Amino acid sequence: MTTETSARRGAEDLGPTREFSAEAVEAGRHAYELDRRHVFHSWSAQGSLDPMTILATEGSWIWDGEGRRLLDFSSQLVNTNIGHQHPSVVEAIRRQAADICTVAPQHVNPARSRAAELIAEHTPGDLDRIFFTNGGADANEHAVRMARLHTGRYKVLSRYRSYHGGTDTAVNLTGDPRRWPNDYGDSGVVHFFGPFLYRSRFHATTEEEESQRALEHLEETVRLEGPENIAALVLESIPGTSGIMIPPTSYMRGVRELCDRHGIVLIADEVMAGFGRSGRWFSVEHFDVVPDLLTFAKGVNSGYVPLGGVAISPHIAETFDQRPYPGGLTYSGHPLATASAVATIEAMESEGIVEHAARLGEETIGPRLREIAERHPSVGEVRGTGVFWAVELVKDPETKEPLAPYGGSSPEMAQVIAACKERGLLPFANFNRIHVVPPCTVSEDEAHAGLDILDAALDVADAAVR
Repeated sequence: MTTETSARRGAEDLGPTREFSAEAVEAGRHAYELDRRHVFHSWSAQGSLDPMTILATEGSWIWDGEGRRLLDFSSQLVNTNIGHQHPSVVEAIRRQAADICTVAPQHVNPARSRAAELIAEHTPGDLDRIFFTNGGADANEHAVRMARLHTGRYKVLSRYRSYHGGTDTAVNLTGDPRRWPNDYGDSGVVHFFGPFLYRSRFHATTEEEESQRALEHLEETVRLEGPENIAALVLESIPGTSGIMIPPTSYMRGVRELCDRHGIVLIADEVMAGFGRSGRWFSVEHFDVVPDLLTFAKGVNSGYVPLGGVAISPHIAETFDQRPYPGGLTYSGHPLATASAVATIEAMESEGIVEHAARLGEETIGPRLREIAERHPSVGEVRGTGVFWAVELVKDPETKEPLAPYGGSSPEMAQVIAACKERGLLPFANFNRIHVVPPCTVSEDEAHAGLDILDAALDVADAAVR
């Protein structure tokens, strides 16, 4: 540990503190018992599951079932961009509940109208019409439906190493192992390899080569599938759970040109990457590209109430001017959800949260992670922007053998995660990676404290390096 690091305050000296009564802890234990008896969890084998109980949250912190405080470097599911329990958002939900708790989506409600206006002010280009959904998966479902109806085509292209949601079309769009048990080969989805220089499928040695060869591969895929059959191409602007691989600007611009040339709708999935996560309102802004449809959720209101949506370009919106759009949701534009979105976006504007995330990535998280990588042989690569970073862990830096297999975990990864938690850090882990994804509101001191913990925990990973 450097002198500079040792001079900083540790996690125990930062953030809010709470004391929990014996009754509160016992209530948490009872909640755990009820959970294991009655709750069926997602993405899990139910018999071996041992979920964490959370008693309280605030800012960048959570308290587990024993009242122990942890620094939340996961933002839960990378969605609490504005932090936990932001007072203005909580108050907005309370105020909205006093006026209108719920209303059918065919009726105008002020919260939805204002939320749509605010979102449209920040989306790139002229993506000014907003269709609200309950979350990111159904946002992607509806974006694909719009593209298919607009073009009269059916096939959709999506990259490997991607995640687009757990509903039927969305999980088939997904390019990671969560798709495998749900894929029956009849969804009309065709997958392709995107750029990822560290694990290049194109034998590239530079970012320029990777971009060029990935575009050539994509163009060949389009040609062999028949461009007249392809309705849409779906890309996470920056892939999230699959590894935070930032694509080259030339690649994203090449994809835009390819879609324009063949009349293919470009859908930017910003469910995880949007609303400040990468240091921009939307990550596609890093590449100066405007998609035809943009999907969002998570950070739009930090998940305080379920909400997602599709931002729609004029030429696609016009398709449905005289033709009914065949889709809807009972809770589309729910007042409590959209009121929380209004408060979230207004707070992000007034508090400079997006700018803070950009600055934190550039001045604190990025430099610290690169420093950590130099000292730990288990770190194959660090990559990211804003508060959206991945630490790729390997057993062999030369062969790049991952610390855990693709689609699974390993005892070594489990030990790294446990070491983080023992020291007071709640990490986000996927396969062989630790993702550094705290709230956009995390302070510089909190970021340093979390990275100090990760630095120490990586000694466990180093012990597995051959």
